[in-house]
Amino acid sequence: MRRITLFGATGSVGQSAIDLIARDDQAYNVVALTGGRNLERLAKDAVRLKADLAVTCYPECYDDLKALLSGTDVEVAAGPDAVAEAASRPVDWALSAIVGSAGLVPGLEALAHGTTLALANKESLVTAGPLLLGRAKAHGATVLPVDSEHSAVFQALVGEHMAAVERVIITASGGAFRDWPIEKLATATLAEASHHPNWNMGQRITIDSASMFNKAMELIETKEFFKVSPDMIEVLVHRESLIHAMVGFNDGALMAHVGPPDMRHAIGYALHWPERKELPVARLDLAQIGSLTFEAPDDARYPALGIAKRVMKEGGLTGAVFNAAKERALDGFIGGEIGFLDMSRVVAATLDKMSSADGLQNAAITLDNVLETDRLARIRAGEAISQLG
Repeated sequence: MRRITLFGATGSVGQSAIDLIARDDQAYNVVALTGGRNLERLAKDAVRLKADLAVTCYPECYDDLKALLSGTDVEVAAGPDAVAEAASRPVDWALSAIVGSAGLVPGLEALAHGTTLALANKESLVTAGPLLLGRAKAHGATVLPVDSEHSAVFQALVGEHMAAVERVIITASGGAFRDWPIEKLATATLAEASHHPNWNMGQRITIDSASMFNKAMELIETKEFFKVSPDMIEVLVHRESLIHAMVGFNDGALMAHVGPPDMRHAIGYALHWPERKELPVARLDLAQIGSLTFEAPDDARYPALGIAKRVMKEGGLTGAVFNAAKERALDGFIGGEIGFLDMSRVVAATLDKMSSADGLQNAAITLDNVLETDRLARIRAGEAISQLG
């Protein structure tokens, strides 16, 4: 049996992974499941999958989780240190689906033990790509992309040489506000930003889709994971969300990955890699679909893309600033401190302030530096929010 751990098991990606694993539970020994405040879901899945350990990242939730798992054989723990300890337990495959920068440390810990890491945590590559991939190389571990776009690129490159690649195109649905007049975006509400036209995802990533900050993150991820120059990476708005990415080669060919908007495809590919196995996802009827549409993103509508291009150009620890400021700005929007368009203003202002003062471009990308930069950037972003308010 393959030993596996799921970090972020209670989120949308984690739940999609559990759906696949539960269909063939005799093939897996679930070592650990981690989650947040959805304790009933975490406890239910831990029992269902016969997990050895269930961890909530919130220390104050320990007693409640312990009570829910009373009378079972499931070990219970709580807090960030407990999540990191879970990552140190030897497994063959781990899914990193924790949302936010909190996913970095357990991912690094898992790689230190030679684990194959299926990476759905965007922040790990954005904040510390060289550190994460360097850790994998040093310990003979493998990192597999689980974002649908990067899984698509990864699959399109099977059997190909990177020297022949001219461009990488990742697609975006355009999010909830793709047809709104730009002047109306300033009045967008939290409820309106929390509805995605194509995908069923958690609130935070759905809002990031509306602002295109998720695609901005994916631009940086593409640069880090596939080691391509920023000018080779393109974004296309593709409303149908059926083509997830394309790779262009030096002979003019484009390899496109086409599939339904279902995260179980990318998760399943990583789960069974290097083989392909049957997955319970829809089979597309292209005749019924009829046509696919593409358009260039509007920079005025999606300023996050321009900020990402700046981060890719400047490098160093600017990715850590970008991510921390983005997370703090998102908290500000969800909490009603700032408006929808203010999120990009907060991120840009934080980058301006920290890049000019702290020499981030040439700083070493170590875990300590990344975590300290994250801490300072959240403070600076909070100051920017206060000024806007």
